[in-house]
Amino acid sequence: MKVTELKELSIEELNEKVNALKKGLMQLRFQHKTGKLERHSALREAKRDIARVKTVITEKKKGEKKS
Repeated sequence: MKVTELKELSIEELNEKVNALKKGLMQLRFQHKTGKLERHSALREAKRDIARVKTVITEKKKGEKKS
């Protein structure tokens, strides 16, 4: 997921994306706890994707306040 792609989305779409990513992270955590997760790096990637989307949301909100 690239930041340039995220910046093109609206805040509502970004919030939906965060919710979807959080659900995916929860599934990864369940797989990790049950020993079925093959790529342990997927947890870190999911967390970083969530952080990227939240960062873009914050940037967009700050941009709206200045305008």
